[in-house]
Amino acid sequence: MLKGLLVSIEGAYDTLPSMEQRVARYILDHPKDIIDMSVQKLANETKVSQATIVRMARSLRCNGFKELKLRIAADLALSGEVGDDYQLFRVGGDTEELIKFVSHNNAKSIKDSVSVLSKDSVEQAIRRLAVARKIGVFGIGASSVVAEDFKIKVMRLNKWCEVGYSEDMQAIIASGLTEEDAVLGISYTGHNEGVLHAFQVAKERGAVLISLTQFGSNPIAELADIPLFTSNLEKHYRLGAMASRIAQLNVIDILYVGLVTQNYEENIRALERTKLAVKQPKL
Repeated sequence: MLKGLLVSIEGAYDTLPSMEQRVARYILDHPKDIIDMSVQKLANETKVSQATIVRMARSLRCNGFKELKLRIAADLALSGEVGDDYQLFRVGGDTEELIKFVSHNNAKSIKDSVSVLSKDSVEQAIRRLAVARKIGVFGIGASSVVAEDFKIKVMRLNKWCEVGYSEDMQAIIASGLTEEDAVLGISYTGHNEGVLHAFQVAKERGAVLISLTQFGSNPIAELADIPLFTSNLEKHYRLGAMASRIAQLNVIDILYVGLVTQNYEENIRALERTKLAVKQPKL
């Protein structure tokens, strides 16, 4: 079961229909009150139908309103481990404040993203990547840095992996894939047209599609066979995609370690070979 429902609601808020947004806003503003509310009471408070509340719960991957309340209660019980809010750096602040600001937001980005990362989806992604003949990785801009990190890690396990850094290159890679292959598409917003087009080409070729986007409804995640999410980390500010990149890299590390454990002895030998190779004296 996904944890961190309040994080999920915040992340998915902009993608919800207007009536569901009304319910979501009430929950975010009154999380403690929700625990003891009936669906009828919440419907009256928000002036929506009970069916709207149930639809919103299901869009957040809850089976119904009861599960939604249980997960909110769990969120409230776990609150306080890391500060609740992302911090904005104060212009003119000293270096100590800068260190704390960046470190706090990076730590929170990982904590919040773990709360919306489905264990079942991670397991599926690892299994499909482990058996893939080829792996194509798509990411533009800041996401290309994350894509390159994944490529380097996977190639050390002696697996074919290529990154498309441009829309054309992504499409070319996708066109050469088959049902034996897998694709990892990385886009914080989930709306990058180049990644989406390459996804569509790869899907036509039969490849397994794995997405890594912010939580919520977006075209890349909806097209994916296995959607992976980070939380909506930088909704109110964007400073070079810092927190979102850290969260994406954390998911990449999770996938990588999972791949290593799939065929542990052989992968350890592959890692040792690459370690020795890069230490060889250069001519």
